Amino acid sequence: MKRSLGVLVFAAFAMSAADKPDPAAAGMDAARLARIPKRMQEFVDAGKAAGIVTLVARHGRVASLDAVGFQELESRTPMKVDTIFRIASLTKPVTCAGMMILVDEGRVSVLDPVEKYIPEFKNQKVSACSPAEGCTSVSPKRPVNILDLMTHTSGLPGSAPAGSGPAAATLAEQAAAGGKLALLFEPGTAWNYSNIGYIALGRIIEVVSKKPFDEFMAEHVFGPLGMKDTMFFPPDDRRARIAAVYSDENGTLKRARQVETQTGPRIPAPQGGLFSTAPDLLRFNQMILNKGWLDGRRVLSAAASEMMGTSMTGGMKAGFAPGAGHGLGYEVIREARGTWRYNSVGTLVKGGAYRTYEFIDPAKDLIGIILLQRTNGGGDVADEINAFLAMAAAAIEKQ
Repeated sequence: MKRSLGVLVFAAFAMSAADKPDPAAAGMDAARLARIPKRMQEFVDAGKAAGIVTLVARHGRVASLDAVGFQELESRTPMKVDTIFRIASLTKPVTCAGMMILVDEGRVSVLDPVEKYIPEFKNQKVSACSPAEGCTSVSPKRPVNILDLMTHTSGLPGSAPAGSGPAAATLAEQAAAGGKLALLFEPGTAWNYSNIGYIALGRIIEVVSKKPFDEFMAEHVFGPLGMKDTMFFPPDDRRARIAAVYSDENGTLKRARQVETQTGPRIPAPQGGLFSTAPDLLRFNQMILNKGWLDGRRVLSAAASEMMGTSMTGGMKAGFAPGAGHGLGYEVIREARGTWRYNSVGTLVKGGAYRTYEFIDPAKDLIGIILLQRTNGGGDVADEINAFLAMAAAAIEKQ
């Protein structure tokens, strides 16, 4: 697949974990790409991560796909390129794609008020502090809309305060509880990362499609894209491939079993509940880069995929990396200050809580994915992520 600035000639794209990477076809330097797993192994040897999977693709071809370290330290199970990861907030762009499918079908508008689909969002109030601090709550100038949810500009808190209500048994109950919380600011005027907003998005998909959220996503996203290892609830035959999660405790990796053994109702989490692999995530991100196409099949309209990669947050502080604004699910590098990891302006980026990360750089026709499982240490600017992004772009040989 060849690309010139602003013009993309689409080719069929097929990817499996067994595909042999072809740096030359991707216009990349094989020797420089080979440095990536060596650098990742250094992080593993230093006890910073149990294991890491990295994938680089360009011009629709896989340039490198590597696994280093261990899927599980205790059993010394090697990390593999098709190991399954808890991708956490990398779920969010996927949820947005589900919503935009409904927009493509004319069944939803991004400017629809959330209360149109979730009645509990009616009569919300704005309160930047608690009544005990002498604050009064006022009605917002306009209701929260779907676009606010996708860009984290709704004013909703990040998560519900502990003890704020009974435990929810369904996605509908979770969304209803979120609608009863006070807003931190007027909708559309500031940015605050909100998992509650994405719970509401998932519920709206259920209401409009009349299907459970996870079933809709499997039917309209995972199935059409061939994401065979992407799901909210892995069956028993996938369990042996799931990477263990660790926390860095004073320089020692300790098993984070509280993450792995979460109990409670079986609720698909639109904000961060997906399990997936590097090859599957490549298929999703390649579809976005291809303006909605993959393997000769349209999943999203060009307009929807372009909107997902457009910063909607103006000059407000947004995102977790310097120079970023926020699109739909993805952060978007909007200024030169954000190119410090060799990302171009216009690059889409997204990180997850367990140090999973992906990027799409349209100007370079480059996609990168790095997956590890650690609960802490650096967030979206963790050392492993910073090194990988820079090294991936540095391996470009030919335009």
